[in-house]
Amino acid sequence: MEAKSWFSRRQLEMAIEALRRNGFSAYLAPGREEARSTVLSLVPDGSTVGVGGSVTVRELGLIEELERRGFKVVHHWVQAAPEVVERLRREEIASDVFLCSVNAVTMDGKLVSVDGVGNRVAAMIFGPKRVIVVAGRNKLVRDVGEGLWRAKNVAAVMNCKRLGLKTPCVELGRCLDCSSPERACNVTVILERKPSRTDFHVILVDDELGF
Repeated sequence: MEAKSWFSRRQLEMAIEALRRNGFSAYLAPGREEARSTVLSLVPDGSTVGVGGSVTVRELGLIEELERRGFKVVHHWVQAAPEVVERLRREEIASDVFLCSVNAVTMDGKLVSVDGVGNRVAAMIFGPKRVIVVAGRNKLVRDVGEGLWRAKNVAAVMNCKRLGLKTPCVELGRCLDCSSPERACNVTVILERKPSRTDFHVILVDDELGF
């Protein structure tokens, strides 16, 4: 319906205005194709691109498109020995451009992320010269409190299920603030403003993407 489309777009526009006030370069992509094009336009020629653990990035087919265009892409979602995966995680942090998503974007322009290992949020804070975050409209939340709830009770639960982890949240479908050795909510990072030494871009997509 026209009213629903208008409302969705207006919410994204307000979030983008808030992100810009907080120092981020922010863009609205009307759909997936526009999101892909915007990401690709932000990757300088010759860059090594690190990709964090992100369903959103993979739903957009960005890894394959970047490789097709000749970029070196480093990502750890591969079938390999644990030591190889660990090395790839560290290489992502040393990349020229880091591409990922977040668990929530607040209407006042903050980015909320919860990690198990912490490599994604580490790269977002400092390391790569440029960070590109892509997030669907489903990740918009009112404030940090709602963002933290979403990160732990929506995104983390689905990620634990995707990974086949035996955590209490997979059994009950909600966060129990567990002490499981497989717990995926070990590191929480809230970016209130753009990290001062990082060229930081946020693309909000008027579509449902990722967890």
